[in-house]
Amino acid sequence: MSDKKTYLVAGSGISGIAAAKLLVQAGEDVVLYDGNTKIVEEDLRAKLGPAAGISIVLGELPETLVEEVTACIISPGIPLRVPFVQQLKAAGVPLWSEIELAYRYGNGRIAAITGTNGKTTTTALTGEILAEAFPDTHVVGNIGIPYTEKAAMLQENSMVAAEISSFQLESIVDFHPAVTAILNITPDHLDRHGSMEEYIRVKESITANQTAEDWCVLNYEDEELRRFGQEECVPQVVFFSSQRIMPGGLYLQEGNIISEIDGEREIVCHIEELNILGRHNYENVMAAVGICRKMGVPMEQIRHACVHFRAVEHRIEFVREVQGVTYYNDSKGTNTDAAIQAVKAMVRPTVLIGGGYDKGSEYDDWIAEFPGKVRLLILIGQTASKIAETAVRMGFDQILYADSMEEAVALASSHAASGEAVLLSPACASWGMFKNYEERGRIFKELVNQL
Repeated sequence: MSDKKTYLVAGSGISGIAAAKLLVQAGEDVVLYDGNTKIVEEDLRAKLGPAAGISIVLGELPETLVEEVTACIISPGIPLRVPFVQQLKAAGVPLWSEIELAYRYGNGRIAAITGTNGKTTTTALTGEILAEAFPDTHVVGNIGIPYTEKAAMLQENSMVAAEISSFQLESIVDFHPAVTAILNITPDHLDRHGSMEEYIRVKESITANQTAEDWCVLNYEDEELRRFGQEECVPQVVFFSSQRIMPGGLYLQEGNIISEIDGEREIVCHIEELNILGRHNYENVMAAVGICRKMGVPMEQIRHACVHFRAVEHRIEFVREVQGVTYYNDSKGTNTDAAIQAVKAMVRPTVLIGGGYDKGSEYDDWIAEFPGKVRLLILIGQTASKIAETAVRMGFDQILYADSMEEAVALASSHAASGEAVLLSPACASWGMFKNYEERGRIFKELVNQL
C-alpha cells in the first residue's frame, strides 16, 4: 500500500466539484470518481478549472485505488448502500460528507439548520440577520452554495449559516456547530433512510459533537423534538412554539413574535410586519431569532432583518397577479408536510397544481387540508393516479390531469376566477419531469409570466 495520502471525491455534481477544488487548493492529492460512464471527462475538467489536472475515474471503482484512499468525500446524492460505498466501508476507508470536509478545512462560527421543512427559509433569514451584525457572514450548504466552495475563505471571525440535509448528516465525523436548529421531523426520504427511526436519528445527529457549552433550537410542537430536547439533547435547548407561551424561549402571542431568551421578554415584531405568509413561516422566523440571539446578534438588528426579509425563491413565492388571480410558486414543497403548510397559508380559494416523482409518500394528510382552501386539483407526474385515488376516497373529486407544466398552467389559468389563487405545491419530488425543484419552479414562473 502506498504511503501517499489520496482523497477520493465521489460524485461529480456541484458538491463533488467544489470538494475536489478545495482539496487541490489545500495541496492534497485527489481522485474524482463517478460511476456514470456517460459523463464526458473533458466536460468535468472544464468544470474543475484550476483542479483540472487531478485523476478522474469513471465507471467501476478499481480495488487498487480503494487500497490507496485515505478518506472518501461522498456527495449527498449518493446513497450509502450502493456497492462502491460498501466496497470502501469494507476496506475501512472513512466516509466524509461535504460538510465534514468543509468543517475540517474552514474556520468560523457555525449555525447549522436542519429539519424536514423550512430549512431554506430559516437559513436564508439567519444569514441575513447575522450579516446585520457580522460583515463576514456566509450562507452555505443545501441552500445551493456548497460549504466546500466557501471553506478556504472562512476566518476565525467568520459567521456561517449552513442548511444541512439528512443526506449530508449521514457522513459527519467531527462536524461541530456552535448553534444548531432542528425545525421539525416528518416522514421524508424514507426510500433513502429505510425507516422513520433512522431518519430521526440522522436528523438529530446534527447535535452529535455539540457540548453543554453549545445551543440547540427546537420546535416544541414537534413531539419527537420536544422529547429529544427534554431527555437527550446535550447542548442547551431553546424551544420555540407557535401554539403556546414558551417561558425562556420564543412564541406567538396576539400576532406578536415574543422572545424570552435569557429571561428578558422582548417583542421581535408583529406577523403583519413580515413579508412571508403562514404559521410555518412564523416558526421559521422564531427559529432564526433563537439561533441569532445565541450567535450574539442584538435584538434591534434581528428585528430589522426580519421585517425586511423576502420569501425564498420557490417557497410560497408570489409570482404575479393576472386578471385578479394570484399565482404562487411553492416548487420546494417536495413532500406532503411542506405542501400542507402552503395550502394552510392560502387566503383565497385555490387551484392547486400537484404531483411528481413517487418517493413512497402517502397523501391523506395533505388532502385533509383541502376543504375550505382547495377548489380544484390539477395533477401531473408519476404520482397523479395515486393522489387522485386518495383524494376521491376522501371525498374530493374536483380533479384534472395534465401531461406537462405548460398544460397544467394553461388549465389553471382557464379555471381560476378573479379573487382566487393558483398554487404550484407538488407534495412530490421533481425527478422524472424536471432536473430538480428549482427547474420546475422556474418553468412554472416563466409560463405564468407569459400569460
